[in-house]
Amino acid sequence: MFPKLDRIWQIPAVYCLLLTALALATPLTFAPYYHFWLMPLLFGGLVRLIELKPHRAVRSAYWFGLIGYTAQFWWIHTALHGIAKLPEYFALPLTLLLPAFLGLYPALAFWLYRHFRLPRNVGLGIGLPVLWTLTEFARERLLTGFGWGALGYSQIADNSPLAGFAPLGGIHLVTFATALMGTWLVLLVNSQTAKPRIAAAVGIVAILLSGCLLRTIAFTQPTGSPTTVALAQGNIEQRLKFAPNQLLPTYQRYLSQVATTRAQIVILPETALPVFLQNTPGEIIQEFAQTARRNGSSLAVGVPLFTADGENYLNAIVNLTDYTPQTQPEKLPIYAKNHLVPFGEYKPLKPLTQFLYNAMNMPLGDFQRGGAAQAPFSMANQKVAFNICYEDGFGDELIASARQATLLANASNMAWYGDSNAMWQQLQQSQTRALELGRYMIRATNTGATAIVSPQGSIVQQAAPNTATVLEGSVQGMTGETPFMRLGGSLPFIGLLAAIAVWLKWRFRQPENTK
Repeated sequence: MFPKLDRIWQIPAVYCLLLTALALATPLTFAPYYHFWLMPLLFGGLVRLIELKPHRAVRSAYWFGLIGYTAQFWWIHTALHGIAKLPEYFALPLTLLLPAFLGLYPALAFWLYRHFRLPRNVGLGIGLPVLWTLTEFARERLLTGFGWGALGYSQIADNSPLAGFAPLGGIHLVTFATALMGTWLVLLVNSQTAKPRIAAAVGIVAILLSGCLLRTIAFTQPTGSPTTVALAQGNIEQRLKFAPNQLLPTYQRYLSQVATTRAQIVILPETALPVFLQNTPGEIIQEFAQTARRNGSSLAVGVPLFTADGENYLNAIVNLTDYTPQTQPEKLPIYAKNHLVPFGEYKPLKPLTQFLYNAMNMPLGDFQRGGAAQAPFSMANQKVAFNICYEDGFGDELIASARQATLLANASNMAWYGDSNAMWQQLQQSQTRALELGRYMIRATNTGATAIVSPQGSIVQQAAPNTATVLEGSVQGMTGETPFMRLGGSLPFIGLLAAIAVWLKWRFRQPENTK
């Protein structure tokens, strides 16, 4: 449709510059910027550029992924070099290692797309979005998974119509809708005949209207009376968090925060108490519990603890509401993190990577899993389903506990990533989980982003980052299940996409060459 412009774009230097610019712009579509409208344009731009040089499709997609994921996740470098003090000659290549791996998934999507050999209207209209979504799903699942940066997360914003698809089919349905928007924009702008342009325009309008309609539907219902909550943000620097001479100041800071609130539910962040529960003096634990009880509060705190056999340890949230000096730590209600961060909370290939841990200030680097479908805590008049930090990125894994719960809670320590976008990207994942599961999500973090998120995915209240503060607010318990929960997660939708992919491959298969 624009032959002169297309010829300019095909100039190698211009092509590479445009491809790199599209990738570098992707962080703007996610939190804290929330320019959700930009992602379909960027994805459509990628698709159109690859159409101009189809022989470079796989390499172009890989470069887009490598540059885009590096820009989105530069906070890895902050953690490795700025916080853990890993030397730059280790930190820089390790920062690039994850994006270099993640870039294989968009490359795979376009490799499959080329080998499917679909007619252009069918390929862009349905084939490529299906394949892209399937590879995004694989990225979230394989090798413990890393779903950050999926197209769908860019749409979790207050004014985004596509966010309405999250309670219907989860983040992967939102990713699929976003990819459809991008490819249909290409068909709208770059088609030789009117028919595909009209079909694309109708499809775009239909998706937008459907998303807007879905955003007006309440899939879960209020239950009980509102509950006041207080979310402690200690703002303890990571370099000081486990220092022996900082333990008493840490305890004093969090104890004073517990003492200043009379909220019904009080939550302290992940590893707020940095010493193993069994090694923490009993009078300190008792002081926290008694202070909360005097103020009429149920209290949950993040603290590592040894398993009953004393051989392993867990990253846990402990409910101290009914603690007494006679209570054995192992008998307290606990939630133990189940989905651990590879290389951060457990050590894959330990013989090969141990030297890196020796070079970093990273205690507690080999946790054990807590188990799936753990029971919610009974706190005040709520059933609170907890998850810890990284787990907020895996909606399917939260369904079993959410079914039993009226309220969701995340406890995190994002101090590893300094004042980077990591905390905001994780907050956007919490917004997604609130939408998918139809419940309030309350977040207690060490440095940010401490927040209260509504079942509609909106941020109701938020604490200023990198400050010591207590965020107080009111939440409403919710009951019932979203369609996403009734389906049991993403697998039915992903299975449907896989079936469509198989059908497309069969329907448009190339005839075998005959002699």
